[in-house]
Amino acid sequence: MLNKTENLLQGHLLKHIEENGSLLNKGWQNSSLREEAFSTFKKIGLPTSKNEKWRGTNLSKLYSKEIVFEKSAGEYNKNLDEIFVCEVQGFDTQTVSMLNGWFYSSENEKLVIHENGLIVGSIFAAQQQFPELFDKHFNTVAKTDTHGLIAANAALFTDGLFIYVPDGVIVEKAIQLIKMINRDDNLMVNSRNLIVLGKNSQLSFLHCDDSINQSPSFINTVTEVVISENAHFCLHKLQNVNDASSLINSTFIKQEKNSTSKVNVITYNGGLIRNELYVDLVGEGADADLNGVYLMDKKQHIDNQVYVKHAVPNCTSSELFKGVLDEEASGVFNGYIFVERDAQNTVAFQQNNNILLSSNAKIDTQPFLEIYADDVKCSHGATVGQLDTEALFYMKQRGIGHDDALLLLMFAFTAEVTSKIGIESLRQSIEDMIKKRLRGELSICDKCVLHCSIPDHPIEFDIDLSKI
Repeated sequence: MLNKTENLLQGHLLKHIEENGSLLNKGWQNSSLREEAFSTFKKIGLPTSKNEKWRGTNLSKLYSKEIVFEKSAGEYNKNLDEIFVCEVQGFDTQTVSMLNGWFYSSENEKLVIHENGLIVGSIFAAQQQFPELFDKHFNTVAKTDTHGLIAANAALFTDGLFIYVPDGVIVEKAIQLIKMINRDDNLMVNSRNLIVLGKNSQLSFLHCDDSINQSPSFINTVTEVVISENAHFCLHKLQNVNDASSLINSTFIKQEKNSTSKVNVITYNGGLIRNELYVDLVGEGADADLNGVYLMDKKQHIDNQVYVKHAVPNCTSSELFKGVLDEEASGVFNGYIFVERDAQNTVAFQQNNNILLSSNAKIDTQPFLEIYADDVKCSHGATVGQLDTEALFYMKQRGIGHDDALLLLMFAFTAEVTSKIGIESLRQSIEDMIKKRLRGELSICDKCVLHCSIPDHPIEFDIDLSKI
């Protein structure tokens, strides 16, 4: 049980749900979902370090803070560009935004329906205008009882993003979600996203979590992704929040026959960040490629939880997560591959590699396989260590300064993940930001982290990294 101080957040959440139930359900057609989620939340409560899956992430400080909620979208007279600028050179996206937990549009356009049938906009607007489509998929992938924060999200979420890609539609221009917090107090944001890809469709989605000030916040996001037969989905998560903020991202993906998913999670900054990826391969021939880079220092904490379920034969999955931790930073990686008894011919790979730059940095890595089929190819591995002293000596002998040699080795270490990013301009931008972060130059500022990727003096390494 939590003590009275640690129980402060749970008390806030229960009180807010009880007092604002009618407001939360206003305009929402399925109030039973919230009621069921509220009941589940009261039953299981908030996760603590006594829960096995949360053993390495202590949330007691987070639970002991006073929080506030943004009860309405409010009135904002500024254009998006006046609040936040996000630009990747040579990478054109369809940009949508959320401000303080609410879908934001300077033109007050809550839902956009394109000529090819693509629908993008507020999740609330979508469930009102397309109830049959919405009800068919909403809450079919996410599991409310996974833990208390997901249950709280289902009971409390204010708004979110809805994307529907019809059968056979290839979305040429990637969709980018920019999530912003501009409150000065400790705002808790519960948002919900639903992304549905029809048969033979294709979508690239860029999800950015950014701070635009140094104030604390608590962002609790649940995303559901339905990938139909022969559809292809690419997700890039970019995280750059301030040291006073906490970010919980729970992403549930269901893949049908011959579908593919590629996920790249790039974590630059954040006080406490937990990324949960749940991938359910339910159709033969489905493939999931899950990757991540995390760069943490000071007293920052990162927790990556990856669960892949092979439910049917002839599916493939791969996981590659790499981290660099400095000073007193801490991290957790928990990779779990589950292979059902009938899931023959499964091919699954899992790898987590970490570099600790100080004696006070630490990582708890737990790759795990649970296999019930007998005709599979599965492997897992994990490493924790320091930079290669022989490679460092080799580079210094060739006139490269000590600091630059360290930087090059760390960048080469992360490049195995970033090289998987298929959009060239986005890959270059992310690699530029990694170079900045490794130099100690990157911290959250008044502009989007990606805007910094067009520096006045681009960072260049005139060395062939393949020779290192």
